[in-house]
Amino acid sequence: MNDIVRDPDIEEPPTSKGAHETRSQIIAGHVTGIMQALDLDLTDENLRDTPRRVAEMYLEVFSSLKDGTEPKITVFDNTEHYSSMVTVRDIPFYSMCAHHFVPFFGIAHVGYIPTDKIVGLSKIARIVGFYSRRPQIQERMAEQVVDFLQDRLSPEGVMVVLEARHMCMEMRGVKSAGAKTMTDAIRGSFHKLEVRSEFLNLLKTTRWDG
Repeated sequence: MNDIVRDPDIEEPPTSKGAHETRSQIIAGHVTGIMQALDLDLTDENLRDTPRRVAEMYLEVFSSLKDGTEPKITVFDNTEHYSSMVTVRDIPFYSMCAHHFVPFFGIAHVGYIPTDKIVGLSKIARIVGFYSRRPQIQERMAEQVVDFLQDRLSPEGVMVVLEARHMCMEMRGVKSAGAKTMTDAIRGSFHKLEVRSEFLNLLKTTRWDG
């Protein structure tokens, strides 16, 4: 059985390998039942190991459901008294739709105006990744990311914008290929039009490819 690659910035509660294998076996058993209900040939060499592979995938992409897996947040005193907007944009994320258990994916843009504390920039991406690794809806994910930053930093304001494609729209139902859904969540000074406009204008500037 392949081990899941662990994120070094995610707190992992002590969990025995046996407990992991038990969860994997339970999930695999249910996947087998689904495949049987679809009259699939479980002896097919391409399908024979699918239940285990799906189980391992679920344990990986839903890893933040476990208690104690919040990212370690490095918060610094704002000794430079920086009071302008800090923006991290184009953060890629991948999640699973809570309604259909199919992927939705896209990019996140996060901006905040610090007061006494600032956060390591890489941790903002970690926070987005943490909330994406669970059955999600895009609206809730935006609110969770913004609430996390509001709680840990007490900034003057914070805003999160998510842009995503949803396979539940593209593969089934209306089959609207390429459609993007945009959601945002706002706290503090970002409720002011001029502050919100500054953030949104930053998102329109030309991308730098490094």
